[in-house]
Amino acid sequence: MTEVTRDFTHNLPKAELHVHIEGTLEPELKLKLAQKNNIDIGQKTIAEVEENLKYDDLASFLAVYYPAMEVLVHEEDFYELAMAYLKKAAKNNVRHAEIFFDPQAHTSRGVKFETVINGLYRATVDARALNIDARLIMCFLRDLSRESARKILLEALPYKDKFIGVGLDSDEHNNPPMKFFNQFCTAQEHGLHVTAHADVDQVNSLEHIRELLEVIGVERIDHGTNIVEDPDLVEFAAKQGVGFTSCPLSNDFIASDMKGKEVLELLAKGVKVSIHSDDPAYFGGYIGDNYYALAQKYDLTKEQIVALAKNSFAASWISEQQKAFYLAELDEYLANN
Repeated sequence: MTEVTRDFTHNLPKAELHVHIEGTLEPELKLKLAQKNNIDIGQKTIAEVEENLKYDDLASFLAVYYPAMEVLVHEEDFYELAMAYLKKAAKNNVRHAEIFFDPQAHTSRGVKFETVINGLYRATVDARALNIDARLIMCFLRDLSRESARKILLEALPYKDKFIGVGLDSDEHNNPPMKFFNQFCTAQEHGLHVTAHADVDQVNSLEHIRELLEVIGVERIDHGTNIVEDPDLVEFAAKQGVGFTSCPLSNDFIASDMKGKEVLELLAKGVKVSIHSDDPAYFGGYIGDNYYALAQKYDLTKEQIVALAKNSFAASWISEQQKAFYLAELDEYLANN
């Protein structure tokens, strides 16, 4: 039985590199914003909102996920959403966060890009008072057209001082990474970091991972544990220092498996794999809960947990000086716990 306790995983210094800010919309805040903005969401109580949270694959999850965002209308709504997450992150001792946001899900319903980015960015600035360094990553919705991605990137570039990179998420079926090759190239030309989802157990998962690694040249892959099916790709990812962000609780919902064996295999082979929360309001736990669930199910040691946390900083988009500071903090934490 693992020696890792819930307190150990929650108090562990860590970086959060895979969390969708829209996926942190808790039922209480959803109802509050719906009432404030006079939006009929068809649910009047927290119990009714929770009853709606039923899904067993990526498509059924997204069918619940996107309609919930309609309550986000004003800059202050996005600020409140982000601050609510960042306060929870502080309780999980997240020291650095790189937060996904999906602007197309908002601009497509008439919310201005500047409304979204200004609200979220203001929260990342105020998060300094919580002792969290927070940044933003703008994601393309892969089930929309490449033209839509092109337009949102052009709209976003004047605000690139407020986000650090681009990502790729949403329904992967029939939407391979190469669909957005030009957008990734443009982002890289403008000095932005790049990451992309390769969701677990999808059609052509391994081929999509290969595109991301060998052609697009992403710095991180979100999920991506299907890579273990190809030892050559695993070796390549390790040599390139590519990070992999795994989310045990959401994996358990969508794939009926936490993918812990794959995570441990990647860890043993020197790949920068780390643990994160994905959409915590929908999958039953924030980042500390994800670490704890993985430790419990796969009997992880404290040293393995700390190694995963070290990878979260190593794969982050911060300076080497910041990384060194956080890694020293982790060494001290292990020594004292």
